Amino acid sequence: MALMPIGQIIEWLADQDPTGPALTFEGTTLTRHALEQRTNRLARAYQALGVVENDLVTIALPNGLEFLEVAIATWKLGATPQPISHRLPQLEREAIVALADSKIVVGATPGSLGQRTVLAAGFEPDPDLPDTPLPPRVARHWRAPTSGGSTGRPKLILSGFPGQFDPTASAYRIQPNGVQLIPGPLYHNAPFTFAARGLFLGNHVIVLPKFDPKHTLECVERYRVDYTLLVPTMMHRIWRLEPTIRDRFDLSSLQVMLHLAAPCPPWLKAAWIDWLGPERIHELYGGTEAQATTWITGTEWLSHRGSVGRAQVGGQIKIVGTDGQELPAGEVGEVYMLPDTGPGTTYRYLGAEPKRLGDWESLGDIGSLDPDGYLYLADRQTDMILRGGANVYPAEVEAAIEAHPAVRSSAVIGLPEEALGQRVHAIIDAPGGVTETELLAHLALHLVQYKIPQSFEFVLTPVRDDAGKVRRSALRAQRIDALKAAAS
Repeated sequence: MALMPIGQIIEWLADQDPTGPALTFEGTTLTRHALEQRTNRLARAYQALGVVENDLVTIALPNGLEFLEVAIATWKLGATPQPISHRLPQLEREAIVALADSKIVVGATPGSLGQRTVLAAGFEPDPDLPDTPLPPRVARHWRAPTSGGSTGRPKLILSGFPGQFDPTASAYRIQPNGVQLIPGPLYHNAPFTFAARGLFLGNHVIVLPKFDPKHTLECVERYRVDYTLLVPTMMHRIWRLEPTIRDRFDLSSLQVMLHLAAPCPPWLKAAWIDWLGPERIHELYGGTEAQATTWITGTEWLSHRGSVGRAQVGGQIKIVGTDGQELPAGEVGEVYMLPDTGPGTTYRYLGAEPKRLGDWESLGDIGSLDPDGYLYLADRQTDMILRGGANVYPAEVEAAIEAHPAVRSSAVIGLPEEALGQRVHAIIDAPGGVTETELLAHLALHLVQYKIPQSFEFVLTPVRDDAGKVRRSALRAQRIDALKAAAS
């Protein structure tokens, strides 16, 4: 089938099976027909507020039916959804909305963003608005997720792909008319993308309010889920359930358990392969920028333990040394990617510039390729902290810390933590004197909760050198060595 505008896909699916389930949240299910009608009316309400093609609509909602209804209504107008966390502090929300120049913001407090139109969570359109189909429109960018970026400043990643898809063509091994479970937050790129692509393929998409290990397994059994998306932290929490609980549920419907977003400890991946079988365990590696992606099945992983897979059709990967030259198989260097369609074709930044070497781009990851083309990551953006599948960029946290008048300099590093992979640790140089309690209160105004350090260390000398540089890797190594020595 030919590509179809997203708005028309929702209409087409409703025509195919009006009573089929489209979305479920907390026991409430919307049929395809109901989703089509509700989003048509909502789109007209947004249209009356001035939303037109290629506008950005910021979505600041918790997980729920409303989140995806807002996205669909936005697509029906040929505009672009721009998801953010509903827990963002005011200053961070203001910076992102200003960068996006959002036409409307859904989910924040009306009046909280100056003259910009803001709709509270739970907004309902005028019931007299028509719920009939709208003219087909296609957004230039089908999504615009947010990233803090390595600079510590927010950036938007505008997809290079327009708002149109084939509702019959499998994507990421999601099959048409399946059942998909989304346990992660929809403001993150992967859960949003996979929920959307599932909807476009006629899947019954079940969204959880938040991840809970037992409830996730319950939902797989109850709804006969065939596809779900996890991060290693979720896998860890499920695996730590008592075996009598974990093995209680019928997971025979599950065909694909895909994990991504953070490195998965080999022992944990092996445990899941033993539990569910290698044919059901899959892993994807790649950035939101989509220059290239890798994919590996559990069966392949058993022969290439520790790999994140081979480059898929559409993109290329090479490893580059410090001299800028491509490295042979087995040597560790920086991972560079290039889409087959050429540089800059899969995304565009707002608020940042890509790191390029000729036409090739890097996300800052370090790794190597084996002779068969399988990629092994040695580190993932050495300064970036991966906490529970979420990226925390030290520069962003340091900027917030150093906004406190008592702080002279700071360094933020990730230290090992079993449950979430890493904890955010802040080294503080504050000759003016500041307490941990004062810093926590200060940071709550600047950072979303998961970016706030879980531990603080106060030092008496500047953390940065005269050029303003900080060697986070050395600081991290010193503290890891100290932790190991203390444990021995």
